[in-house]
Amino acid sequence: MFLFVMMMFCILAVPAFAQTGAGGGGTTNWIAITSGFAIAIAAGLAAQAQGRTASSACEALGRNPAARAGIQVALILGLAFIESLVLFALVIIFVKVV
Repeated sequence: MFLFVMMMFCILAVPAFAQTGAGGGGTTNWIAITSGFAIAIAAGLAAQAQGRTASSACEALGRNPAARAGIQVALILGLAFIESLVLFALVIIFVKVV
């Protein structure tokens, strides 16, 4: 997986260092492009974290059903914190691009 990520970085970095012609041409909005990658990474990692959180809560409920109230509060609070991190990333990207 790490090798694939490094290979993609190498492939995507080549156009970034290419020189434009003598006429100048248009400019590329790199902030908007990298913002798209940033929110995709943030959303993907948050989805993975939410899945692991729900899995752990289900396992905890299976082991100790009597602790349902405490587990449910911790689960909802944890999911809210995970989702808020993605929303903070979205707000920061929105402020940066606009």
